[in-house]
Amino acid sequence: MKLLTAATSITCMVLIGAILAPDAKADDWNRKTVITFSGPVEIPGVHLAGWGVLPAGTYVFKILDSLSDRHIVQIFNKDETIIYATILAIPNYRLQATDKTVVTFSERPAGEPEALRAWFYPGRNWGEEFVYPKAKAIALAKAGNVPVLFTPVDIPVEVAVPIKSAAEPVVFELKRAPIMAIQPTGEEVQLALVVTPPPAEKASAMAPTPEAATLPATASSLPLIGLAGLMALAAAFAVRATAARI
Repeated sequence: MKLLTAATSITCMVLIGAILAPDAKADDWNRKTVITFSGPVEIPGVHLAGWGVLPAGTYVFKILDSLSDRHIVQIFNKDETIIYATILAIPNYRLQATDKTVVTFSERPAGEPEALRAWFYPGRNWGEEFVYPKAKAIALAKAGNVPVLFTPVDIPVEVAVPIKSAAEPVVFELKRAPIMAIQPTGEEVQLALVVTPPPAEKASAMAPTPEAATLPATASSLPLIGLAGLMALAAAFAVRATAARI
């Protein structure tokens, strides 16, 4: 079962306006989105020491770097003066986009903070499925009874100084880290088995082939010659009529 399909039955999927602020703002170039959480939220990735769980409040989500098969997401405070986390994410697909931000959470035992699972930018079918350290992914998979993405690479969980550039070594490690998924049973599976792939691109199917885009060699230029002749004849009549009036 695909990850997104299974997640809808046991995760908390909320549109902006329910648990999130109704006036969320977004920018296409880095997908900047202002989100307000009404309760504490556990986050994956490389975060500032002591900020593995975000308290209720308003935060800014942005894409720091974007590759074809993975993205680097950062979470800021409301004023964008503090970077709380830098998170590895995999593009995941949903069949229907919405005009509002959607955030999903992994199911947790009562009394524990919700765990951030995915973030969907308004109007896009592609969302960001977040990757957890392996130990945490195992716990989340068992608690929610769904696969959870993880990386087996030992990447630092906490840092003393926030990551401010895509050129920093930690970001480089995130970009090349292998990613798999852990099943509720503890079985490790390939990413392709749980991440929903996009449907076949209709645009590519409708795109003209090189043959269709090029006129056939047998095409004649006679129509163009005839049109040029008519235009020249009309110009000659106009000049003659003008000369007759002078």
